Amino acid sequence: MSASLHEAVTPTLVSPGTATALLDAYRPGTDRFLASPRHTLLGRGTAAEIPHDTRPLARRVREVLDARRRAGAPAPIVVGSLPFAPDAPPSLAVPESVRWAPPLREDPLIALPVPDTDERTDWQVTAVPAAARYGEAVAAAVGRMRAGEFDKVVLARTLELTSPREPDLPAMLRRLARRDPAGYTFAVPSGPGRTLIGASPELLVARRGGLLTANPLAGSAQRSPDLAEDVRRAAALLESPKDLHEHAVVVAAVREALAPFCTRLEVPERPTLVRTAAMWHLSTTVTGELADPAVSALDLASALHPTPAVCGTPTEVARAVIAELEPFDRGPYTGMVGWQDADGDGEWVVTIRCAEAEGRSLRLFAGAGVVAASSPEAETAETGAKFRTFLSAVGASL
Repeated sequence: MSASLHEAVTPTLVSPGTATALLDAYRPGTDRFLASPRHTLLGRGTAAEIPHDTRPLARRVREVLDARRRAGAPAPIVVGSLPFAPDAPPSLAVPESVRWAPPLREDPLIALPVPDTDERTDWQVTAVPAAARYGEAVAAAVGRMRAGEFDKVVLARTLELTSPREPDLPAMLRRLARRDPAGYTFAVPSGPGRTLIGASPELLVARRGGLLTANPLAGSAQRSPDLAEDVRRAAALLESPKDLHEHAVVVAAVREALAPFCTRLEVPERPTLVRTAAMWHLSTTVTGELADPAVSALDLASALHPTPAVCGTPTEVARAVIAELEPFDRGPYTGMVGWQDADGDGEWVVTIRCAEAEGRSLRLFAGAGVVAASSPEAETAETGAKFRTFLSAVGASL
């Protein structure tokens, strides 16, 4: 199915297969794919890039989109990713054309298996840091928190995967989408020769007209293939003092960041559960009404980023601890990926459950929230469970 420039497809008029057709049409390089619970989009080509300078990012995006609209583009959008570090360059662009479809979860063809046409890849896997060293970092952070230095830090580790040939990114994307079709699946350029690909469960913020929605996740438990054990783990997560505290810290930060923009902000008192194929997460859905219609989705996202769910508290102390204890540059990991239109509507997702591909290598990321009650063994196991989302998509294992 083809559509004209930035033509939105009305879900009720679309035949089955429209969303999966966009998924199947993705090609690495200049394509930008993003699927959410609301819709699926595929951007082709690059009409303009967002510059990197000292002006506020939301202003730079607004100016580029306004210029595209004045040039005759009927409904320009910006798509791409932002890194964890606030001073690092963004990877945001206005596509030459955009095709829209309903959500993947509403397309019955998403249930069909991915044809196994690619050759088997023999991956060489290197953990950075090694699991034992990661556990030592967690223990060091816990000791400093118990001494009162800070309240929480999110520590990550990576798996570096290399193979004799370049990975089949379209096949990986299709497997990720089919594993969790109700989540946020994405593949966007993240730099020269690099592609950010993943399936995140966490919405940072969405704006639609004068309404906003945020869905912070914090506090996790690994799923079990045994139904009774899976239910037990979910119930235990809802009652876990350690995880409830971790979640409450994140929700409080989200409330504090969004309240100045809102005439009304609704924050449920207790979290609920959301599940992915690999994990249970504590979840709170925050909704609000904007006081100023000129505030864009990216304005809101910039005010939220980084939440304690990906950094820690206090923020600047946690950043310093991350820089000290993590032996790698996060790059786009725990940044945000999403889109925004010229009216300020858009969706921005926390960049987790992801990998960055370059040549014949993939770098996978996973992190865990560390608080004073954390144990090195539990946090190492949690990151291992989170890696499985992507490992299953690439046919590798720890």
